[in-house]
Amino acid sequence: MRTTRAVAWKEIQVFFTNPMAYIVALIFLGVTGFFFTLDLGDPFPEASLSNFYQGATIILILLAPALTMRLLAEEQKLGTIELLLTSPVRDWEIILGKYLAAFGFLFVMIALTTYFPLLLFWFAEPDPGPIYSGYIGLILYGSAALSIGILTSTLTSNQIIAFVVAAGILLLMFFIDTRVDAVTGIWATLLSEIGMRSHFNDFERGIIDTKHVVYFLSITALFLFFSIRALESRRWR
Repeated sequence: MRTTRAVAWKEIQVFFTNPMAYIVALIFLGVTGFFFTLDLGDPFPEASLSNFYQGATIILILLAPALTMRLLAEEQKLGTIELLLTSPVRDWEIILGKYLAAFGFLFVMIALTTYFPLLLFWFAEPDPGPIYSGYIGLILYGSAALSIGILTSTLTSNQIIAFVVAAGILLLMFFIDTRVDAVTGIWATLLSEIGMRSHFNDFERGIIDTKHVVYFLSITALFLFFSIRALESRRWR
């Protein structure tokens, strides 16, 4: 784990010295802030973070790939990936270290939005259950989105391609359950289980279902596994 921490620390330093990372963070805070204030103009606004959560899950479809697109694609473009592969660092340590760095930056971004619930508690009396569970769901959702971005960054040396493919996969997984009505039987069940939005919605309502937690953790583990295998395949080229 020492090597993993070293890789993660190196990437974290890059994140916090890279202007693009701050631009991504500002976009996230600005867009989620817009969604948070959507209901404030109503005569009787609801004291909840429902709009914030919905907006955050949508914007992460683009921002998660933006955070991960350079992590391995840039290494391949610059040729430094060969140095990593020939150094005494295991493939899973490289993938995990880079993933933890991206997750750490995402966690900071989400943490900066805690002033939204603080405002709610200051001016109203919201139900704390959906707020806490919603943040748990958002972190799980973000972790899964980052793992998908890591995989696409591992497969190509072009950051734009890595971004577009990851965003496309996330869009598909976000909206795929909207086609449940168009199919029947096992296909309807399969689409509803694959869709990320259907698994997140219960967190927003204040329900922490083990099935949904396992889903997001499984997606994260699966795509990280694929990323490790994709990186290992470079040794045989």
